[in-house]
Amino acid sequence: MTIIVPDNFHVKSELEDRRIVCIPQGRADKQDIRPLRIGILNIMPQAQDYEFSLLFALGRSIIQIEPVWIRFENHSYKTSNRIHLENQYVTFAESVREQHLDGLILTGAPVEHLPYENITYWDELNRILEYAKKHIASTLGICWGALALAKNIGIEKKMYDKKLFGVFELTNLNHKHEITGEMDDVFWCPQSRHAGVSDEALEAAQARGEVNLLAYSKDTGYVIFESSDKKFLMHLGHLEYDASRLTSEYERDVNEGRDDVSEPLNLDVHNPVNRWRSSGIEFFTQWIKYVYLETPYCQPPVEFK
Repeated sequence: MTIIVPDNFHVKSELEDRRIVCIPQGRADKQDIRPLRIGILNIMPQAQDYEFSLLFALGRSIIQIEPVWIRFENHSYKTSNRIHLENQYVTFAESVREQHLDGLILTGAPVEHLPYENITYWDELNRILEYAKKHIASTLGICWGALALAKNIGIEKKMYDKKLFGVFELTNLNHKHEITGEMDDVFWCPQSRHAGVSDEALEAAQARGEVNLLAYSKDTGYVIFESSDKKFLMHLGHLEYDASRLTSEYERDVNEGRDDVSEPLNLDVHNPVNRWRSSGIEFFTQWIKYVYLETPYCQPPVEFK
């Protein structure tokens, strides 16, 4: 349960308050343990505010984790702290220049309404994903990140008339799966999105042998699925969220005057209760374990061009 972060990292004390061990790079080097290097393409609004959510989820693993925060070269990050990005984030080429990445995470982003080709960093992202297929054990896409991975393997998104927002029960579809197998038969999961993938499209892809379907809800459709080669794991929900994140998103949407958003279902915005924390910890812990088992110990870096 160890995360490698600088002593002055802005959420270090919050992580330690939640029993995540934080150590600087120098101490990690002295321990002579090779940590897993997990690249994180963080394109959430207010990127720095989302970092805690992912670090807490990753930090519950017993394996030492070195997060590598990655920024796109073709993205303005208008809502994020520029100084923080310059100090803590690197380009993808820089992230793999001297050491390989063991795993990669692509976060959500408020761009579901845009055609993929109109997103400024779409071409850059696809170059990264093609690299990841060849050189990274597993790439995890969250929310829009999952839609982007699905698009990369030929599965289109479906826009909703109204935001899918709230906490929903999912059914575990594969109890032998390396990552989701030991999650509860039915578990709760937050959703916050304006798009998804139709059941018909995913079932057709599974019939063609292109994907494996892992979790389903009658209210949301399929939420967790993977490419058949297991290189891409797609999760349309937000198991890393804290309950307060949903309430803050609701307040933001109300303040913006959006008419396509209602109160989150199955969540009291005045007294939000987290019913998915253990499921989230299990999901991320088993993903880290999978990355660890699939990564060669001494894999040399491969240049990103």
